[in-house]
Amino acid sequence: MTLVRQMLDQAARTPEAVALVAGDGAELTYGELRRQVLAVRHGLLDAGLGAGDGVLFSVRPSPESLVLALGVVAAGGVVVFADPGAGPEMFTARLRLARPRWSAAESILYAGSRLRPVRAYARRRGLLLPNLADLRVPGGDPLRHVHVGRWLPGVPRGSLSFADLARGPAPEPELGDGDPDAPAAVIFTSGTTADPRAVVHTQGSLAAALGLFRARMPLGPGDVVHTDQLMLGLPTLISGARWSMPPLACPPAEFARLLRERGATHTFCVPVHLAEILDAVPELPATLRYVLLGAAPAPAGILRRAVAAAPSAEVLSVYAMTEIVPVAVARAAEKLAHTASGAGGDLLGTPLPGVTARAADDGELLLSGPNLCCGYLGADPLTELPTGDLVRLDAGRLVLVGRKKDMLIRGKFNLYPGLYEPSITALPGVDDAAIVGVPDPETGDEEVVLAVVGADDLPARLHRTLPDVIDHDALPDRIVVLPELPRSGRTRKLDRDLLRAEVTR
Repeated sequence: MTLVRQMLDQAARTPEAVALVAGDGAELTYGELRRQVLAVRHGLLDAGLGAGDGVLFSVRPSPESLVLALGVVAAGGVVVFADPGAGPEMFTARLRLARPRWSAAESILYAGSRLRPVRAYARRRGLLLPNLADLRVPGGDPLRHVHVGRWLPGVPRGSLSFADLARGPAPEPELGDGDPDAPAAVIFTSGTTADPRAVVHTQGSLAAALGLFRARMPLGPGDVVHTDQLMLGLPTLISGARWSMPPLACPPAEFARLLRERGATHTFCVPVHLAEILDAVPELPATLRYVLLGAAPAPAGILRRAVAAAPSAEVLSVYAMTEIVPVAVARAAEKLAHTASGAGGDLLGTPLPGVTARAADDGELLLSGPNLCCGYLGADPLTELPTGDLVRLDAGRLVLVGRKKDMLIRGKFNLYPGLYEPSITALPGVDDAAIVGVPDPETGDEEVVLAVVGADDLPARLHRTLPDVIDHDALPDRIVVLPELPRSGRTRKLDRDLLRAEVTR
């Protein structure tokens, strides 16, 4: 059964229950959510949206974005997530690959990308916006448009209003169980302007992913899930629980306040974001039963803080990739025990039911399962995913030892930073740590630099303790103390290129 059908069926069972609480506190019942999704579906079909039509999606997390995305998929369209803030060249390259026929964006974005004063202001803030209003299918017709928010100058003439769509008629559809193999979402990940890369998920692969989350982390009526993450919000709605959305750009203290006021039972955070929340509010509400960490490795220090801040909750670390969500889930206690054992690497956990994991000859993790995407846009179908992660198997559990592209070569020794960083981060006084190689421009040899966050006397202490913690061949040539490690992107992942530039002599 497709994810849209599951959500609509759940909404029909509990129409009076609150499905969603917006960032400003506004509530949306399951019955109204269902009616709006069906109304948007009907309006888009009436306006000519065809099966398989791509809809370029530039709407930030909100009740409106949820209804619009579900309405697009219910109508047979494909939601294409292409960040307009990526820059005009990258955006154009992604547009050329995806070839969408529709664009859905917030009115302020249309205005900001078309009106000269607003574009100039955005450019001064470092944001180069494409002109969404004049987009065309490469070599084809202009795109059709849907705007979210009140009409503003710059919104294309003839654009459909989301508000009007959502208020329109909502006839009961003959959806059946739907086609699980139909594409539902396109998500751009890595790649260059010359060769952009986009993951294609089907209704079936997304439904399988949501099922795995629900199986590992029980959800049901009465639960409140506080997150802006779609892949946790959707299983919330399918389960009849309540999705609590934080406001956009929510400060850490505000996030914690809403956790408490809304009686959250579940939440999801990027590890760095959780650290900021705990800096502002050292204790999390006793209502929490599950704290999920994901999108980046969870250092031992953050895991310990999370366990201390929410002693009644189960703290879980989720391992996933855009291509296959989720893969494995590990409890904080398991990860901390593994780090303390000195075995090296980062424990990811046991692959979830239905997920098949194996290691190639070079140790690269290969994954398959019902939640695997169907492939990359414009490429052959994918049956097994080469992850780029290097692992070893420990009694059926996955242990991450590094990334193929992060490997450093020191003589005959291959040094994988991910094998040693968790053990270093677990040492007293180390708030964060990362290893990078700085090539010598003349010899090509790499100087191994350990960057740490902590007190100024940390290098002297680490030079004494590290020989008892990591392999001799992995000992750093130099230790540098930084106020923080450079991170980038919405998930705040470690940016090794920026770090390498910072620590280069």
